[in-house]
Formats: sequence, structure tokens, C-alpha cells
Amino acid sequence: MHDVINPATELVVASVPSASLEETDAAIARAHAALPAWRDVAPADRAAMLRRFSDIVREHSEELAQLEVANAGHTISNARWEANNDANVLGYYAGAPERMFGQQIPVAGGIDITFKEPVGVVGIIVPWNFPMPIAGWGFAPALAAGCTVVMKPAEVTPLTAIRLGELALEA
Repeated sequence: MHDVINPATELVVASVPSASLEETDAAIARAHAALPAWRDVAPADRAAMLRRFSDIVREHSEELAQLEVANAGHTISNARWEANNDANVLGYYAGAPERMFGQQIPVAGGIDITFKEPVGVVGIIVPWNFPMPIAGWGFAPALAAGCTVVMKPAEVTPLTAIRLGELALEA
């Protein structure tokens, strides 16, 4: 177990388990196993699920903000912005599955090909300084593209990442 300490009060606000190497490998394997089903979700349906995720994050924005204050020591006004930013980023990327046009980068003397398909499991490593927004900036576009995600939050600030994962399941 790892204690999460509020940097403003130096009090333990939670104890969370640390994943072993075997547990990490198992999480990655589950993400690989889930990839075909998520990849095959129709773009309109994936967009609807991301919109629902955005709505749920917005409904829980005050809870997430309070959690981020305890988790990372952010001011309440910054934490509220961060929670709403995650909802906004999810809302923005909810529009992406139906509009993934992309552009090809010309290759001199080569063949220009763009594959519009998920690349696989995306690993997101979230630092301690802005854990909630950086998590959203990573998982929202990955999920929109049809990729699955394994997220590793910083040990000192994991609480909002854990809660966002729970909200994703709810969505």
C-alpha cells in the first residue's frame, strides 16, 4: 500500500495499492484483450459513450476538484478548472470518431498511406504536477481513436486518476 499525503496538510488522505510487475502485465493483457471489442464499436456509438463520459465527469466536477485539492494540493479554483477541462476535452474528442480525416505527410520518393485504425494499447504515464488534466489529454484522444488505455498515475497523486477510471466504467 502507498499512502497519499495532502501536500497542504501533510495528512494521509488515502492508501492505495501499488501494482506489482505481474499485476501491471495483467492490466496490459486485459487492455490487449479488450482492444478488438472497443476498436469495433461504431464511431457514432464510441462518440456517444465519450459524450456520456464527459457528462458524468461534469456531473462529478466538484467531487473531482475537491479530490484534486487533497490529492495534489491545488487551489480549489484551479482544481475546478481542471475537472471541467477533463469534461471539455472528453466532449471535444467525442466529436473525433466521426471526423477522423487526418492528413497525409508527403514522403519524397515514397508512397503516402494513412491507415485510419487504432494503433493498439496506449500507455499513459501521468506526472504529479497536473494529474487530472494530463490524464484526460492522454486518454480522451486514445479512446476516441478506438485504442484501449493503461494509465499509470504518479504515486503521490493517483486519486483523481482512480476516480476518473471509475467514472469511465459508469459511463
